[in-house]
Parts: sequence; structure tokens; C-alpha cells
Amino acid sequence: MRKELFQPSIESEARILLLINAFTTRTKSLEGRTKLAKLDFLLRYPGFMQRALAIRTSSQVMEVAHEEQHNIEGRMIRYRYGPWDPSHYAILGKLIGKGLVETASHDQGIDYRATTLGSELAKKLAKEDSWQETSARIKLLKQNFDLSGSNLKNFIYQHFPEVTGASWGQKL
Repeated sequence: MRKELFQPSIESEARILLLINAFTTRTKSLEGRTKLAKLDFLLRYPGFMQRALAIRTSSQVMEVAHEEQHNIEGRMIRYRYGPWDPSHYAILGKLIGKGLVETASHDQGIDYRATTLGSELAKKLAKEDSWQETSARIKLLKQNFDLSGSNLKNFIYQHFPEVTGASWGQKL
């Protein structure tokens, strides 16, 4: 595949920064790329997120406009553990290089956390009109899907066979 296919957009960087920041606390980081990829999948595919919320809880409702159901900013592909975007590597590298995200190693992989600078930027972004809906959806993800990457993967496998049944490398 051509390298330029995996170049992140500024919007992708902002979305990932908002996600990482929401799952960063003083004592906790976002645990690994699998968790990040599954959360990003739900965020980018609002129809699936709407279905996932209905499965997890009846008290959380997320409205999704009809035109938004299939209007996906950038398609993810079916990979070994479900939905994946190869540009995540470049996005994370850029965010780390800009000093907005830092990593922490642990036995099972790498965690990601927003730096002070990243957190400040994420808070400013979240207040912008163009990012308010994304920010609200990230809050729903935090409230309802703060699971391990493995548990998120299992949830997607169990409830979205059209995603996990796709061939490896197939665009979702």
C-alpha cells in the first residue's frame, strides 16, 4: 500500500488527542493501542456507537442524523483484532513528537496519556463549536466503554459480526 494513504489529518490528530485526554487522569492512562483503536472505531462510526450504547445501557441515548450514519471521515480496515487504522501509528508519533501525548510502558504494552500541554489543548478544542459533538460522544464512551482493549475487542466481535466477519484488509 502507498505510504500517503496512512498520513494523518489534523482532524485525526485532534480526535485522537481528545480521546486520549478523556481517558487520562492523574493516576491513569489510556491502556494500549487496541483500546484506542476500538474507542476510535466507535467514535468514527456513529451508527455502531449508537447500537453499542443501546446494547450496554438503556439510559444513554445518542442521536445520529440519517446522513451521518454512513458519512465516515476515514474508513478503518478489518485487521487481526477488528477495526484498525494504520494511520494511528503516524498520529500517535505526531502527538508524541509535538509534546501533546506521552507513553508509559507496562507488562502488556504501551499506555498513552495527555501531557499538560496536550490536556490544555484538548480542553480548548472541546469548547470549539466544531468539536462539541465529538467531545460529547467521547464523554459517552468514557462513561460506558472504559473497558480493557481486550474487552472492547470482545464486545465488538460479539455484537458486530458484519465488522469482524469482514476479510482482513477490507475497508469497513
